[in-house]
Amino acid sequence: MKKFITTLQNIWKIKELRNRILFTLGLLLIYRIGSFVVLPGVMPSALENANSEGASDILGLINVFTGGAFNNASVFALGIMPYITASIIVQLLGFAVPYFQRLQQREGESGRKKLSQITRLLTLAITLVQGGGYLAYIKSQGAVSPIMPDSVFWLANIIILSMGTIFAMWLGERITDRGVGNGISLLITIGIIATLPSALIFEFQAQLQGGRLLVFLLEMAILFVVVMATIMVVQAVRRIPIQFAKRMVGRGASNIPTAGARDYIPVKVNASGVMPIIFAQALMFLPATVAQFTTSNGQPSTNSFLMALNDFTSGPYNVIYFILVVVFTYIYTALLVNPQQYSEYLKRQNAFIPGIKPGKKTADFIDTITTRITLPGSVFLGIIAILPAFASRFGVNTAFAMFFGGTSLLILVAVVLDTLQQIESHLIMRKYDGLVKSGRLKGRSGVQGIGASM
Repeated sequence: MKKFITTLQNIWKIKELRNRILFTLGLLLIYRIGSFVVLPGVMPSALENANSEGASDILGLINVFTGGAFNNASVFALGIMPYITASIIVQLLGFAVPYFQRLQQREGESGRKKLSQITRLLTLAITLVQGGGYLAYIKSQGAVSPIMPDSVFWLANIIILSMGTIFAMWLGERITDRGVGNGISLLITIGIIATLPSALIFEFQAQLQGGRLLVFLLEMAILFVVVMATIMVVQAVRRIPIQFAKRMVGRGASNIPTAGARDYIPVKVNASGVMPIIFAQALMFLPATVAQFTTSNGQPSTNSFLMALNDFTSGPYNVIYFILVVVFTYIYTALLVNPQQYSEYLKRQNAFIPGIKPGKKTADFIDTITTRITLPGSVFLGIIAILPAFASRFGVNTAFAMFFGGTSLLILVAVVLDTLQQIESHLIMRKYDGLVKSGRLKGRSGVQGIGASM
């Protein structure tokens, strides 16, 4: 505890770091306040039924990511999700379309600026489409004031929702530039964290009323173990040792060619991050859409298979979901990790993997290693994805069960680690002790080796 207080004091002593943290907290507070500003013409009380529904469908998931703003019908109801969607689309285009490949890899800063502008325009287009769907959803819930003209309701709120998303995107970019951590990720994280206290209190009260306090303590212990295991896998890397042919030590006549010190290529066990779960989850929402529009005698479809795929605790849902996560992990890792690029980089740096011939042999070796370590990484990711279903099956309320795995847990772990790593970098740079006594936190910029420079 004493070391923790000392670390906080050291953080406060560094003026730049202190200002960055306060700036970040201020913008996050603005975002949270905006989550409670209701759209004009909307009656929030009429949305209580939507608020009471479970979080197992796409609307519940969006509500978690926006910190309740979706069910509150606020100006930030769509949150930063259209921007995330646009970023994913642009990233996928970079793998398939030559023009976007050139912007990403060869045109440097100017290319990144063009991609950023394209992402913003695509975000606006997606927001207009999603905003129209969201307003239609509000009308279907009977939450529109009868004195509000339809034309005014649609036009005004489409503009407000679009400006809300653009403003949230601007807040995220300002946090990234002048604050601590990745701003867009922090906006999502603060929304997820906002739903945690109420879910935790509800679960505690439910177990206490049932006389199962020991069960609640067991749930907390399991949650702690799951979080620790997630951190281990997110941080885990397979180090492929490399060696430089020779290095010159000293100057002038004292130059001595020596064998270079060994370095390594860090290949992450989970190189794809949270993306496979997001893609798989998007596909798993399709059966619910099919069930909604497939009718029988004017009633929604009662097909047992479609109904099972609409229930995130069912067996068929979780088996298909698990398989999709594993498959998407391999696909996304193959897109991200380029063994040929590693091989060419080593050749340019006059480096080699001990016992492996340069060129194609090196590329094949790196590809084999990546394939092997992706298997446990993909299986673990699949298990994490379906853990909320198991938690719900064992009696944990749906809102709290979402924190036992899935997208929410992975985003929380990744963003918190990345933010703490940035704070630690500021401390160590000014010769203060880091956040941990031994070792170092490894965020995206904390992984050492040549992989970070490629």
